[in-house]
Amino acid sequence: MTKTSVQFDKVIAECRDLFSKKMQDYGAAWRVLRPSSITDQLYIKVNRIRTLQMTDKKMVDESEHTEFIAIVNYAIIGLIQIEKGLSETLNENPSEIMKLYDHYAQESKNLMERKNHDYGEAWRDMRISSITDLIYQKVLRTKQIEDNAGSTLVSEGIDANYFDMLNYAVFCLIKFSEETEIQNLSQSVSP
Repeated sequence: MTKTSVQFDKVIAECRDLFSKKMQDYGAAWRVLRPSSITDQLYIKVNRIRTLQMTDKKMVDESEHTEFIAIVNYAIIGLIQIEKGLSETLNENPSEIMKLYDHYAQESKNLMERKNHDYGEAWRDMRISSITDLIYQKVLRTKQIEDNAGSTLVSEGIDANYFDMLNYAVFCLIKFSEETEIQNLSQSVSP
C-alpha cells in the first residue's frame, strides 16, 4: 500500500497546485457558496464525466482528468464550508485556507488507507467508469441528505460523502496516471 500512498500524495499535490493558483486568481470567492451549491458543482462535474464516457463527441476542450481534479477540489471546499460555514466576505487568509486544504487532504488519505486495508484495494480492479458511477451515486445521496435538512436515520452524513467522492476521484486520477505510464512505456519500446 506504500505505492498507493505515494500515488495519492502525487495526485493531491497536482490538485493542490491548481487550487492554490485559483486562490491567487479568484481569492476565496467560493466561500459564499452554500453546501448545496457545492454539491451541485460536484454534480455538474461528475455528470459531465459520465457524458464524456458515454459519448464520442466532445464540444468543450476539457478532459475527464481535469474534471476529476475539480471533484477533489470541490470536495475539499465542501469540507471546509462544513467546518467554517459560508461567508459573505472574501477576506480569507490564503495560508489558513491552504492549511485547511492540507488538513482535509490528509484526513481523506487517512480514511483511504483504512478502507484500502479493509477492502484490499478493490478499486484497482474497477473500471474508471464504475468509480465515476460511485461518485455520481454519492452526489445524489448528498443532494438527498441536503433536501432532508442534513438529517439521516442510519446513513453517514454529508462530510463522509465528500470524503468518499474525493477518494474515488483520486483513484481515477491514479488510474489515469498508470495508463499514461503504460502508454509512454510502450511508445518508448516500440520501433
